[in-house]
Amino acid sequence: MFSLLLALAVRDGRLTRNVAAGVRLPRVGRSEKVFLTHGQVGELAAAAEPHGLIIRVLAYTGLRWGELAALRVRRVDLVKRRLLVAESVTEVNGRAVFGTPKTHQRRSVPLPRFLVEPIAAQIAGRAGDELVFTPPTGDVLRNNNFRRRVFDRAAESIGLAGLTPHELRHTAASLAVAEGANVKAVQRMLGHASAAMTLDVYADLFEDDLDQMADRLDRAAGRAAADSVRTEGVGPDLDAVRPGRRQHG
Repeated sequence: MFSLLLALAVRDGRLTRNVAAGVRLPRVGRSEKVFLTHGQVGELAAAAEPHGLIIRVLAYTGLRWGELAALRVRRVDLVKRRLLVAESVTEVNGRAVFGTPKTHQRRSVPLPRFLVEPIAAQIAGRAGDELVFTPPTGDVLRNNNFRRRVFDRAAESIGLAGLTPHELRHTAASLAVAEGANVKAVQRMLGHASAAMTLDVYADLFEDDLDQMADRLDRAAGRAAADSVRTEGVGPDLDAVRPGRRQHG
């Protein structure tokens, strides 16, 4: 960031050169991600009731918290089972500010079939511009309040103290990859700017793909070898007696 500021100063004629250009930054350490199982998601949702649907939507769609809080009824398509992510909300100085998603692009997120009925009940009777998820006060769902009143206690009650709502986004990626989703599908679901970014964040999840690819190649090579053995030497028999007139002795 500092280098970008200096580069801007150079372009503006305020500095002659960017002294930060080319400086190698230290490697950024990354904390270990937490991926919940289907069973753990179910336990967390049950412990968070009557707000369990929020947990399930986060864990099975990969929405960011701001995207979930800004989701409006008219952007829920229960027939096609899609959520249109076109808006996000952030808290600035205690005020909810609506804007575009993190990558500034809309995306369509698939909705698992088992979530259709509970979401239909959630939005029943609401106008299209109303928010899908709200606190009892009816205003914007705020992350800090939800964590303090619901999420943290639910996580601690099932032995997952320290879990954050954002780790449900990691869980969504993990569960999708476990069911065979490729990197492009995960990228589109999560709204990453590129597949390279998805691989950078979730490279470990795709390690099993390499083993599966090797196993598939092994099976394919085995089938090809077996087919070659079966067909080897098979062809017209030039010495076979051709049908013709019957010879009489």
